[in-house]
Amino acid sequence: MALRIDPDNAAAARAAGAPSSSEKGPRVDANDFKQFAALRRGAEANDPATLRAVAKQFESLFTKMMLESMRSASMGDPMFGSDQGDMYQDMADDQLAVQLSEGRGLGLADMLIRQLSGGAGSGTGAIKPAPDADAREAATPELVSFEEREEFISGLRPHAEAAARELGVDPNNLIAQAALETGWGRSQPGGHSHNLFGIKAVANWDGASVQANTEEFAGETATRVDANFRAYGSARESVEDYVRLIRDNPRYSGAMNTGSDVQAFATALQRGGYATDPDYARKLAAVAAEVGQRVAALPFKSGSPEPIPAQGPSRMSNG
Repeated sequence: MALRIDPDNAAAARAAGAPSSSEKGPRVDANDFKQFAALRRGAEANDPATLRAVAKQFESLFTKMMLESMRSASMGDPMFGSDQGDMYQDMADDQLAVQLSEGRGLGLADMLIRQLSGGAGSGTGAIKPAPDADAREAATPELVSFEEREEFISGLRPHAEAAARELGVDPNNLIAQAALETGWGRSQPGGHSHNLFGIKAVANWDGASVQANTEEFAGETATRVDANFRAYGSARESVEDYVRLIRDNPRYSGAMNTGSDVQAFATALQRGGYATDPDYARKLAAVAAEVGQRVAALPFKSGSPEPIPAQGPSRMSNG
């Protein structure tokens, strides 16, 4: 028996953002149950892409319910209708629901992602998100708990706000850079140097210093080397020194007054030679996105820290 499918189904799927058959990319089969095993593995690995895939599955289920509701309102075909025809129609509706949920979809998947990621509020029952893949790769050499990250943000926030006013940037970007450089405070040079920004002790540095093993890049190749880093008595001293470094060195002038534009801030630092990692700007932007998300859910009380001193020891660029 011929399968009865509305002739406008394909056009409806394309209008909802689903790729056409001529577009590249594997087609999702609604009746292939092996895909759920892959989703389960992704969930166990805390893969952020799995959240979107699961949200899409929920959206397709919702779409299927709508299709069933619309078809149940019809009396059917009394002459040619049959159980077999209804079964094939149901399978076709399953596939149509999947197609309608691809691409932009109906918008339900995006709403679910925001809800599951805590973006719709910070109630006590909100599900905490899995860290972004780039942020996890960039700033988590070891597994750092959500509580540790939030404690790092809360502790550094007052100093970052004072520094941000001096530099004309978003304090979240400064917190993100410190998180990237230290693995959310776990990997300070020398262990307890309070060096939050990985600033090295070059020839003209007359303060305390520590030696630590670090990763340097020559092009795309990473090597481990020993280097001397500046040491401070507190996190505040580290932030103040960082401000003077960025403010007083013309190589980093492009990072000044970039506001909340983390891409401009990170790209200017990388172009100025702040780090040798060719992926530094991308990693910094990824961590900043996570910091912004967590800051939105934390109750901060912005104080009135003292301004950053205008003078200090002579500074050279980080390198």
